[in-house]
Amino acid sequence: VQLQASGGGLVQAGDSLGLSCAASVRTFSNYVMGWFRQARGKEREFVGSINLSIGRTVYADSVAGRFTISRDKAKNTGYLQMDNLKPEDTAIYYCALHHRSQADYTSWGQGTLVTVSS
Repeated sequence: VQLQASGGGLVQAGDSLGLSCAASVRTFSNYVMGWFRQARGKEREFVGSINLSIGRTVYADSVAGRFTISRDKAKNTGYLQMDNLKPEDTAIYYCALHHRSQADYTSWGQGTLVTVSS
């Protein structure tokens, strides 16, 4: 399994930014895709996830209502849409996959940097 994340960049507070994560897997719908982030000097934290089969999403409280996770099964790609960005959202963002029969994320993308200026 390989994951390729893209879409990071520098934006201003209040702006929107979208990330994408393309997965090279045989059966995309067999997985859950998670998004995580790690700010400088902090531990990695969970942002949200999506069941790639049924589209059910879960979000961390810190991003609920501002971030939206979706997927395009035809493209084997997941998306993280970030609206109303805040400086505290600055971090390296990672996508990850785990098979829906497992609990732990076993495949990780390379990370993409999101910087939000005030």
